[in-house]
Amino acid sequence: MSIFHDTITDYFLRAAGIKIAPHPDERDSSTWPTAAAVGGGDPEKNAPRDSASTPTSDPAIDKEKAHNVAPEGVILVEFSPDDSANPQNWPRWKKIWVMSQLSLWTFTMYIGSSIYTAGIASVSEDFHVSTVAATLGLTLFVLGYGFGMCILYPRRSLSLTTRTGPMIWAPMSEVPQLGRLPIYIFSCVMFTALQVPTALATNFGMLMAFRFIGAFFGSPVLAVGGATVADMYGPRTRAYGITLWGWFAIAAPTLGPLVGGFANHAHGWRWTIWELLWLSGFTLIVLWFFFPETSHTNILYRRAVRLRKATGNENYRAKSEISSEVYTLNDIVQMMLVRAVLLNFQEPIVLALNLYIALIYALLYCWFESLPIVFIGIYGFKDTLVGTSFLGVLMGGVLGIPMFFYYMKYWQEPKMDAEGNLKPEERMLGASIGSLFIPVCLFWFGWSSRESVHWIVPIIGSSFFTMGGVFLFNSVLNYLPDAYPDYAASVFAGNDLMRSGFGAAFPLFAGGMYHNLGIGWASSLLGFLACAFVPIPFMLYLYGDRLRYMSKRARHDI
Repeated sequence: MSIFHDTITDYFLRAAGIKIAPHPDERDSSTWPTAAAVGGGDPEKNAPRDSASTPTSDPAIDKEKAHNVAPEGVILVEFSPDDSANPQNWPRWKKIWVMSQLSLWTFTMYIGSSIYTAGIASVSEDFHVSTVAATLGLTLFVLGYGFGMCILYPRRSLSLTTRTGPMIWAPMSEVPQLGRLPIYIFSCVMFTALQVPTALATNFGMLMAFRFIGAFFGSPVLAVGGATVADMYGPRTRAYGITLWGWFAIAAPTLGPLVGGFANHAHGWRWTIWELLWLSGFTLIVLWFFFPETSHTNILYRRAVRLRKATGNENYRAKSEISSEVYTLNDIVQMMLVRAVLLNFQEPIVLALNLYIALIYALLYCWFESLPIVFIGIYGFKDTLVGTSFLGVLMGGVLGIPMFFYYMKYWQEPKMDAEGNLKPEERMLGASIGSLFIPVCLFWFGWSSRESVHWIVPIIGSSFFTMGGVFLFNSVLNYLPDAYPDYAASVFAGNDLMRSGFGAAFPLFAGGMYHNLGIGWASSLLGFLACAFVPIPFMLYLYGDRLRYMSKRARHDI
């Protein structure tokens, strides 16, 4: 019955007094920590694995490190090396099962943005608004999950630890007493429920409001999903899991227009939302019965609670309980609101990479607007089949992932130390390769999209965007936590907000740009913008360590 272990179903059954999946400490009392495992004493022994010996420029982080040594008399509740409750020790089939569910929820959330685009013309007609105004349904959705991720992001990195402090919007996934599972379920329930008023919207303002709110509540999977992967996989293999999970975030927007196109053609834009409701409802059922808690802090916290209840000894404490007690409201505001904004402007590396990722994200959404123009206007595709033109983008990801895995296996892994750590700048070689693919795609697509050239040629060219994106995005999103381990979540929060802002704005003028400049020159303009940022990963690969050592916030020990 381990498939139900620590699921919402398991929680409800336990509340009713039914234990279908006993925990290791419930099966064998010999696994309980003894009084010999008390706190105090050697700080190195009791400090978490990611603690640094040198102070940072952040008082809140230094405060946590100063309190990481357990008080005298406390019996620390920790994982043993072969503890079956530790997600890192789960069997492969269970990790794959959890990854499949996480990917399904991510796919559902991301397809919500592009499935709407198939009905933009129908929205415009129903509510008597312009096409640009109707496009706000896409941009507000992107903004919604961008703001949600910025607020919901965990405080600490997913590269070195899954142990983090409190959130600004409680309850959040890293609070030891809560964990990740309730956040996933709550967000999925809200996202699913909000599709009903969205589909039944009686006016344009109502439709736009619920598109934004639905994305906002659905965003935790995008912010917390990487941490869930990190819960199960160690530093050496984590990037593979992140890449596979991220592929579903790529696949969903490319399939949205295809899936939504048939529904819109048959019944109008409302049926694109009903399709999203059916998918999210199915996802909710699967998560409810089968998705387990993966947060190490929550698993250990609940174990400590069980031991306190079973023994009557209040000295059983999880380390996360101790460290989470040291934060004040000012610390939380400083960590989650102020730092996320300031780091984007105070750190040249962070600013350059976040701008680059935000630009590429915006170019993707902007360029997507040209596909219906090309394949309906030039090649005469039926509106129900125009979604098939996105399959080249999808195939680019399918091809890019094994290429990236080969690169990681035979180039990056040999350079890792015994613990799986890698010099951050080594990540930038992959980003440098990926940066070249994206302008190639835009120039190829723009100048091959004409009646005299077969339609398969621009579709082949479109695959280079996602091939480059796999290398670029995964390299950058691994570089940032490697270089800024104590600030990684703040860096990511700023990245998410900037990326979503750019991605929301660009589609609003994309249609006019392509009609006024033509397919060739409009795509070339996007290609020139992509070229302008190509030197960034090359410069960081060659000279990034010098910039990193000049920063008070960046990591200096590798």
